[in-house]
Order: sequence, then C-alpha cells, then structure tokens
Amino acid sequence: MEFETRAVHGGEEKNKDKFFGSTIDMASAFPIKKFGESQDFVYSRSNSPTKQDLEKLMANLENGKYAYVFSSGMGATNAVLTLFQSGDHVIVGADVYGGTYRIIKELYPKFGIDYTFVDTTELKNIEDAVKENTKAIIVETPSNPLMDVTDIKGTVAIAKKHGIITVVDNTFLTPYLQKPLDLGADIVIHSATKFLSGHHDIIAGVVVTNDEEIGAKIKFAMRTAGGIMSPFDSWLLIRSLKTLKVRMDAAQKNTEQLVEFFQNHPAVKEVLYPTADNNKGKKIQESQASGGGAVFSFRLKDDRRVAPFFNNLKLATLAASLGGTETLVTHPATITHDDMPEKEREARGLTYSLIRVAPGIENIKDLIEDFKQALEK
Repeated sequence: MEFETRAVHGGEEKNKDKFFGSTIDMASAFPIKKFGESQDFVYSRSNSPTKQDLEKLMANLENGKYAYVFSSGMGATNAVLTLFQSGDHVIVGADVYGGTYRIIKELYPKFGIDYTFVDTTELKNIEDAVKENTKAIIVETPSNPLMDVTDIKGTVAIAKKHGIITVVDNTFLTPYLQKPLDLGADIVIHSATKFLSGHHDIIAGVVVTNDEEIGAKIKFAMRTAGGIMSPFDSWLLIRSLKTLKVRMDAAQKNTEQLVEFFQNHPAVKEVLYPTADNNKGKKIQESQASGGGAVFSFRLKDDRRVAPFFNNLKLATLAASLGGTETLVTHPATITHDDMPEKEREARGLTYSLIRVAPGIENIKDLIEDFKQALEK
C-alpha cells in the first residue's frame, strides 16, 4: 500500500458501520465492564480510542511497531530522555532545535545525565565522543536551522558497535520523505505541531520505535508523567495526516523555487538547504531521503537588512513555528534559539543575519514577489 493511501486509511479499523474518519471519544474515564478483568480503556491518561487510532496510524507511516503521542514535541523528547538515569551520557547534534538544547543542557543535568554536543555531519566526531557510559546518540537531520545532514546509517553503525541507541528527530522531513527506522534508528521523534499537523492549529509530539522494551518504557513515561495528547487534538491530527503527501509535495516544490530565487539575490550571502550544492551532506541526503523538505535558511550580507526584511513582509509571517499551509519565517538568534548564549550561538553559526524560511502552499509567484519587495526595502 502506497504512502498516501496509508495516510488516509492506515490507522482505521475497517468497520461497515463506521463512517469515514475516526470518532472523537472525549471521555476521561471508562466504565469497568467486569470487576477484576483488564480492558483496553480505563483512564484516558493511559489510553483512549481516538489517541490509539492516531498511534496506530503513526506507527504505520513510520514502519514502526509502537507509537505514542504527546501534548507537544518537547513532551515527546522528554519521554525519550527518561530512558536514561544518573551517570549516563548522551551525544547530541550541535545544531538542534533550541528547546532540545535547553532541556538537555539545563534540565537533565540536574538528574545526573551528562551530554556532549558534536558536529554529527562528521561521523568521526560521533565516534570520538563515545564514552563508557554513553547510552544514546541524538540527531536531527536535516538540522534546525542550519540544514546540516547526518548520515543515519553511519550513525547507527557507530551506535551498534558500542551497544547504544540512535534517536532521530524526523520533524523536518516527516515519514513521507524519510524513514529513520528503516535505516536502523531505534527511536524516531516528531514535533507533530509542524508538518504532520500542517495547519498551525495543533501542538503535539510523537515517539515511534520497533523495540518492544523501549516502547514499554516510553509508554510508562507517558502514563506516569502525563503530557498526553487530547482526543480532540488526536482527531485533528488524524484528519491532517490524510493530506500530508499533498501538502509536502506543494511546499517542497515552492521551497525549491525559493531556494533558487534567494541564491541569485544580491542581498543574500548564502542559502542553506539539504540538497543545495553547497551542502556537504547533499549526497547523503539524496541517499537516505526522497527530497530536501520544505524548510531552508539564508544569511543576509548586511545585518542592518534583517529588521527591515521582517518588517516589510506582507504575505509571509514572522512566527516561531513551521510546516503549515501558510509561509512562516523566523529569526533563530532572537526567537527559536534565544536561550543559547550569544557566543555559543555565533560559534555554532547561528548568526544575527541567519533567517529560516518554511514555505507554505501559496502561489509561488506571490511568495517570490513578497520576498523580493521585502529584501529591496
């Protein structure tokens, strides 16, 4: 069954009495049918019908066995980090979402978990960072916001050599364009707020794995700590996933044309995109994914142009998110990565002139015209 068909039907139980789409079951608790016997649904923090439909669908799309949904992408990341204990060490990609950086550097060290940030585009850096107490390698590929590409198979090979797990944040490409579990990764994380939702109206996160033990631990973290996804949001996300391929195709097509436009604009210093010729990971991207995705970044030659650029946009919107039908632009240094010390941001390449663009599905002529007039002003 092809991807778009699975996205439409993959999470549904075939029932002649059931109309199209999942039913929203808003119950917080369910009647115990028979004293002393277990049943699927008891209390909605543990499990509920609509949430379960979504989890089945996400497992299907990622070619995984176990999927769990959370009230945010950071909720999903937090659940994965609960796999580790005091004295453990994790390796993390140097270019990661600001929230991931914050939770790993500021929160979990309080519980005795050590970390090392490395440039994962070079596998030797990962190998060199492995310690006796290393338990996991956590990467984003492509990364946020520099669009760095990490070799998933190469990372998995290092992990297996040392008996540790590989965690891949697949938010930017979605299971439509990239399937990390098929490449050997142990865990996939999504901020489902982004492309999976696609309409800027849901906050959600997903964890998918093929490992039964890992799945049981993630489920325990979900039931114990909470942070679950509501039935209504689960239903909204099921609905949104039905159009994932259509939306991603349209947004990626717009992205490729905008990348070309920005590459040829005199005010732009460089454009960062996974399949661009200047990305050293281009060949890896093309080998492990079926596209470059619908996010890119660029640097302006003059820092003084940054504020006027944002202030003069008419169609694109300055906002912190991405992946919806509307085009969003953001400024990593002051929005998504503002918690990172300035010197560290600069060292990582998150300069003041860096701007991230997440094209939507508007007409490409209108988008180019908007960016053109904003750059000129």
